[in-house]
Amino acid sequence: MATFSLQAQTRKDQDIPTTRILFVFDGSQSMFGSWQSGKKIDIAKRLLSEMLDSLKYVDHLQLALRVYGHQKPYPPQDCDDTKLEVPFGGNTADAIKKRLQTITPSGTTPISLSLEQAANDFPACGRCRNVIILITDGIEECSGDPCAVSMMLQEKGIILKPFVIGIGLGVDLKKSFECVGNFYDAADEKTFKNVLGIVISQALNNTTAQVNLLDASGNPTETDVNMTFYDLNTGRIRYNFMHTMNHRGNPDTLTIDPLGSYRVVVHTLPPVKADSVTLTPGKHTIIPIDAPQGYLDLKVGGTGDVKQIKAIVRKSGETKTLHVQQFNTREKYITGLYDLEILTLPRIYQEKVRISQSHTTTLEIPRPGLVTIVKPSRGYGSVYLEKDNELQWVCNLETDLLKETLALQPGNYRVIYRSINSKQTLNTIEQFFRIDSGSSVPVKL
Repeated sequence: MATFSLQAQTRKDQDIPTTRILFVFDGSQSMFGSWQSGKKIDIAKRLLSEMLDSLKYVDHLQLALRVYGHQKPYPPQDCDDTKLEVPFGGNTADAIKKRLQTITPSGTTPISLSLEQAANDFPACGRCRNVIILITDGIEECSGDPCAVSMMLQEKGIILKPFVIGIGLGVDLKKSFECVGNFYDAADEKTFKNVLGIVISQALNNTTAQVNLLDASGNPTETDVNMTFYDLNTGRIRYNFMHTMNHRGNPDTLTIDPLGSYRVVVHTLPPVKADSVTLTPGKHTIIPIDAPQGYLDLKVGGTGDVKQIKAIVRKSGETKTLHVQQFNTREKYITGLYDLEILTLPRIYQEKVRISQSHTTTLEIPRPGLVTIVKPSRGYGSVYLEKDNELQWVCNLETDLLKETLALQPGNYRVIYRSINSKQTLNTIEQFFRIDSGSSVPVKL
């Protein structure tokens, strides 16, 4: 007899989610058909009951049973023939076995409705993995779409990707179930038993993986960045892991639910990702993602405290802001070219700054100086930089302030001012001043 246990039992009990398995069992008329050593219904009942015996004492596991096609005879066709026979609870294995023995195939196959109503079979639970195992020998016979219902349940986060065990299905019927969930074909009695064991094991246990963040040489040397695993079907966040190298210098092993596929986003600057990651249950999966990185070190020349200066970092040729980095800090970026807009007065634009693998690119700007502008009265004014025999606007003065102090990059400047009370252009005041790194200049208008 097979035995099962959760791989994560070394963790504290409160950290282990409860796995809830709902068996959706085919009780339709076709299950009376002969198959191998007997009738399909009898073989399915016996093998499922044997499996239930092995699940009785598994921790953090709840079981339930829904049956369809067993209450109303066919003909006529009753597409509402589906019922939750044994709800979730503690130690329900014996109750499910007992109810299975009383099932007599008689009706039609409302798979879609059964899956739809299964959504209500799982009571609210914040720390549960909800799994459906559909056991059937036929396809949908009513008007529903099992594929659409399955996807809806997954997108709403009600269940993980279902398992479908087909009993002696033809090739043409198998394809209709591949969109419902993880499909397993039980062509004979022995295969059915093996498949049931595989499915239960996958439903109960996580599997392992590692993310290799590859440098420019293709080696997994990049690390120390958060990775988010999104469910590929629902878009929901499943995991966040800070990428770590173990004591041997290899990417650390992650324990991940193998049910479903993932989109992995590594939160580098800019982010890198793997769009579709599928894990093989019981097999260690390596997920390679290109993430070559180098450093950008922004510095302000001179010594002493400087009011924080920041730079907007964009990918070269793009307008979208990637990051706002403070000066006198060092940040990691994916290798490539970047454009910087340095938020000084006046602005400094540095284009096509190259970030190379494991290399630090240093960008230093002059230390600003200070100008204190004193106005005789409220008025309108602006500061301009003299460059190449032209004036470049730097900033406007505050109309209501009589005294302003500005931090400006070294250069030759003019301040243009007119009192708010003046009604003549001739009353415009123009004054020149020069800023050197670290200097402090008074300007009285």
